[in-house]
Amino acid sequence: MFLNRQVTLIFVINFVLNFNLSAQKGQLLIDLKINSKILQKEILYNIYLPVGYDSSVKKYPVLYLLHGSGPQPNAHHTWFNRMNIQEVMDSGINTGKIIPMIVVMPDAEVTFYMNNINGEYQYEDYFISELIPFIEEEYKSQNDKIFRGIAGGSMGGYGAIVYSLHHPDLFSVCASMAAAIRTDQQIRDMPFEKFQYNYRSALGYIKEGDERITEFWNSYSVLNLIDNTSKERASQVKYYLDIGDDDHLYKGNSLFHIRMRDLEIPHEYRVRDGKHNWDYFNETLVHLIAFISEEFNNR
Repeated sequence: MFLNRQVTLIFVINFVLNFNLSAQKGQLLIDLKINSKILQKEILYNIYLPVGYDSSVKKYPVLYLLHGSGPQPNAHHTWFNRMNIQEVMDSGINTGKIIPMIVVMPDAEVTFYMNNINGEYQYEDYFISELIPFIEEEYKSQNDKIFRGIAGGSMGGYGAIVYSLHHPDLFSVCASMAAAIRTDQQIRDMPFEKFQYNYRSALGYIKEGDERITEFWNSYSVLNLIDNTSKERASQVKYYLDIGDDDHLYKGNSLFHIRMRDLEIPHEYRVRDGKHNWDYFNETLVHLIAFISEEFNNR
């Protein structure tokens, strides 16, 4: 009887310890500020710090997770909350499915993560020259390309791919969900009001009927960039591309995949059942984080 009670007590203690471990939570810090000299204003960001961050002496990989377009201001709130970032990260870390990492989601407004053609609002310059150095100085991050990843959904997926092609020396892995990749014809055919909403930050005000495919546009066109990037340069980054089979952005993503295949650039490409909605993004984020974690873990 006494032995049975000991066994039962040990089982209960182990259960409680395991439950407490699995229930551990990371920190989600909202609306922190960076005083940007480049953009000449304070820029907000959200950050997830993994379970055990405060007491740890080690440094962590960093994932820059870029939000899509949405209600302004503060679309980064909507995306961080609707994709359940903390739940996904805590669950993955506590179950051992992903490694502990820092996740940063900066507010990008509706810039499409682009600089401005006239040098008036240089969001890419801010991201590369101010945000990344700030994060790596302020937090316990592994300040090395091999532990620095970039990912995003929709507008953010587009931005992640652009940055990885512009700066392959900075990121080891890039993952996109339904990236807003558009062909030249789709850009030309886009209703004027929507075109202005999406790209005014980068292109300023243009008149209806003006040519949209310019040298500046080509410097940010994912399809043009991949056509003019060497295999060696593009292969510096590991890519994971994901799109829903009913997503209106299927064409640009498919063509990007085809061009990467033709150029023999290693990448993973997934087409899953889904539309351009939160159900798709919530399902896909888990796979995206797992891929990034595996890449970090293999370093």
